[in-house]
Amino acid sequence: MRHVDLKGLKPSQRWLDKSDALTRRLIELHDAGDIAGRNALIKNNEKHWGELKKWLLDRSYNKCWFSEARDKYSHMDVEHFRPKTEAKSLDGVKRDGYWWLAFDYRNLRACGNVGNRKKGGFFPLQAGSIISTHLKQCEESETPYLLDPTDEDDVALLAFDEEGKAISAPNCSAWETERVTETVKRMKLNEHETLTEERRKLWQEVTREIENYYRAKVRCAAGGNPAARQRAVDHARNIRKMTRKQAELSSVAVWCVLFRNDSRLARLVA
Repeated sequence: MRHVDLKGLKPSQRWLDKSDALTRRLIELHDAGDIAGRNALIKNNEKHWGELKKWLLDRSYNKCWFSEARDKYSHMDVEHFRPKTEAKSLDGVKRDGYWWLAFDYRNLRACGNVGNRKKGGFFPLQAGSIISTHLKQCEESETPYLLDPTDEDDVALLAFDEEGKAISAPNCSAWETERVTETVKRMKLNEHETLTEERRKLWQEVTREIENYYRAKVRCAAGGNPAARQRAVDHARNIRKMTRKQAELSSVAVWCVLFRNDSRLARLVA
């Protein structure tokens, strides 16, 4: 998972204008007590948020915002981070969804359908958390379990190991570890074998580059070995390429480097 920064970015004004009109109609139906009509309006306008798929994928270099995969996590959906019509707690108890955010681009995420279908309406909050409602909107004060790719602090909680498994980052608190565990479970970040296998292969590839980089650095440490120095430069370039944000599964490559706890390597991916 890499941070997706939406600050200062908006879809077209045409799209926003239609969203505003649809949201006003949702409010009218809700206030009239027509919940079925409200939910039907959302369902009948699925194409509207579908129009944002390319815009959302452009923000993440055509990668799923949760898995950081392109086609290994199946084709992409436009996913609502906060569910539209109903939200489920850890034990499956349902409450009203965040219907007023159904057409809000800030609540949309590009997500492979492997994770999107498993997540469904799951959106539990920590016990005692504030719950946002239409009349008292305060999503920023909620304490959700699911990690959000648009939150830089959330992204930093998710790490990976040499087996290709998504794990908690070092020094996570007990609550942060719970959040990672639930996110990995609900988004199928470890269950999808194709995804974990590709992560494992990438980890091995980065490891080979790191070991070759070390060997080349040793051989040119005393100077007078331009061929070894060039090999070190080449391997460093390869490591940077695999860890740059544009690369598929780049967060796996970054953690492969960081777990070496080597300041020289860390500078390569800074």
